Amino acid sequence: MSADFRRDLIAQMKNRALIYLEMYDVLAGELGAERAEALLTKAIYRRGRGAGAALAKFGPADLAGLRDAFLAGVPGGTELFQPEVRRDDGERLEIQLHGCPLKEAWREAGLPEEKVETLCRIAGAVDKGLFEGAGFKFENRTWTPGAEGCCFLSIRRG
Repeated sequence: MSADFRRDLIAQMKNRALIYLEMYDVLAGELGAERAEALLTKAIYRRGRGAGAALAKFGPADLAGLRDAFLAGVPGGTELFQPEVRRDDGERLEIQLHGCPLKEAWREAGLPEEKVETLCRIAGAVDKGLFEGAGFKFENRTWTPGAEGCCFLSIRRG
């Protein structure tokens, strides 16, 4: 990946993070924080489900095919999100993401850790939608204050 492409990709992801922040703040101001989180999570999950259709040919049981396709499609390759496959035994696929330009953007904006945690939960809904939309069972442990890295993705046969 060229330096210019990398810079532009990171800038676009950080811009997306700031859009999520603005949408959350507007909705929270109008409807309260809990309702804002629920609505944004629902919308982002739906987007993930739509994207999951491209991976549905692997569901509900081809975890190896899913792994290869997912890792090949991570924006910026392995450089930005730094995925590490922690478990891959045919029954469960676990991937730890060590980097996240969205989380970086929220921290650079000076947000309190608790708000970054909320925004990570919201943004993580895209992964839930993606893997469930592809026909798999999924659990995402998003970043929390004091934790290293970012999302921990746990995918099982559907």
